[in-house]
Order: sequence, then structure tokens, then C-alpha cells
Amino acid sequence: MQLLISNSSKEPIYNQIKDQIKQKVLSGELQEGDALPSMRQLAKDLHISVITTKRAYEELEKEGYIYSIIGKGSFIAEQNVDMIKEKKLTAMEEKLIEVIANSKELGLSLKELKEWITILYEE
Repeated sequence: MQLLISNSSKEPIYNQIKDQIKQKVLSGELQEGDALPSMRQLAKDLHISVITTKRAYEELEKEGYIYSIIGKGSFIAEQNVDMIKEKKLTAMEEKLIEVIANSKELGLSLKELKEWITILYEE
């Protein structure tokens, strides 16, 4: 499993890991029952602390994306199709809120923003 960590990002490393694994689940790249690397192995691969990977896995488990079996590892949990759709819509909404805030900071009108979205959507 390929994860990219940015040390220059304002986002904590555990969040970067969590978000990338969530994205892989939502995109279907990771599916129900797929095994994740052990916390130690992932920490070694990314050159980070095991505590950081542990926190990412704990957050993913709390949110229902993975489950862990002591002595066996962590696995992708069964995902409800409606739940996946809702999670994707929530993620989109969060990104759109950020885009709208940036647009307002730049002084773009709603019409201009719609034009940008239309152009990008049609590419």
C-alpha cells in the first residue's frame, strides 16, 4: 500500500495516513477484508513513529473503516454502499466549503465560481 507523507504539511501525519486510507476505501482500491500493513511495518516504511500509525489506525477503527484482531492485524471493514455515498458526499461538502471560502477571499462571484467548476467538470 502506497502512502505519501508530507513533513511540510500543516496536517498531522496521523491524519495524512488516515485520510489516504479512507480515500483508498472510498475509491474501492481497498476492499472489505483487505489486510493493512502492521502498525510497526507501516511506521518503518514511512520512517515515522509507531505511535503515529497506532493513532491513525485507532481513528480509522473508531470511524468504522477498519477493524483489528489481536495477533492477526488490521483489516478493511465491510462498507455499506449508502454509508460510502454519504461519506463521499460529506468529504465533497468539506472541500466545497473550503473552495467557496477561498473564492470569497479572492473576490470571485458565484457566477465566476460556477464557470470555473463547469470548465473543470467538463475536462
